[in-house]
Amino acid sequence: MSLTIYKANQVIEASYRLSLNEQRVILACIAQVNSKEALLTTDEFELSAKDFASLFSISEKNAYAALVEVAENLFNRYVIIDNPDPKRPKIKRLKMRWLSSIKYFTDEGKITLRFAQDMLPYLSELKGQFTRYKLAHIANMTSVYGIRLYELLMQWKTTGKREVEIIWLKKHFQLSSEYDRMYDFKKRVLLPAIADINTHSDYTVTWEQRKTGRTVTHLMFTFAEKQPNTAAKPKEDRVLGVAKSVIAKQAKVGESWEQAAKRIKAERVKRS
Repeated sequence: MSLTIYKANQVIEASYRLSLNEQRVILACIAQVNSKEALLTTDEFELSAKDFASLFSISEKNAYAALVEVAENLFNRYVIIDNPDPKRPKIKRLKMRWLSSIKYFTDEGKITLRFAQDMLPYLSELKGQFTRYKLAHIANMTSVYGIRLYELLMQWKTTGKREVEIIWLKKHFQLSSEYDRMYDFKKRVLLPAIADINTHSDYTVTWEQRKTGRTVTHLMFTFAEKQPNTAAKPKEDRVLGVAKSVIAKQAKVGESWEQAAKRIKAERVKRS
């Protein structure tokens, strides 16, 4: 099954912080949403321990317990979107939960989730400003920052370039008070995210930093879709320019490699 994530760009660029497994649960449920149809507050999305383990290549052992723990935390997670509604400019900020309810089916090893009402317009009936990508392209990532950065880059995949201000990126990752030193930010956030994208996704990305004065203030990303492996075939051994496989087929009894190669070349000249 090829599951696709659709998100309004306002959610891609929203300020929130989730653990890796929390992000996985949210994405596994978003992948079940039909982005072209209305999403209702009564719509439920099921995730079993077996599917959770299969989608993200993790151990099925204790998967349900992990799902329950994640769901408990997710119920209290929130998202912040600045200037959420262009038609209502007086609303400067929207703070909302991801979920409105969780049901536990312990005997069946599964949970069902409902998205919060304010979240619905950002996941369904999407037109214009939205981003999509395959769930499989982030499924094996081990850094939540890799997933977030990948989404931010996919917004700009038609250009293959994106520049972001470090302060802006930290704000949207909810890291405003962490990793003040650029060394720590690179080590804990940026480099693991880049490694995740290059190793596990369908894109490769490189980056540069830009200074304002003496301070590093911006990151510039260049990225492109990976190409299928087209490994070059090993060159075949030749004798006097004639492939050994050809000589082996056409050589006469008693001929050496060189004698056969000379004869084959001479016959080619006569035919030409």
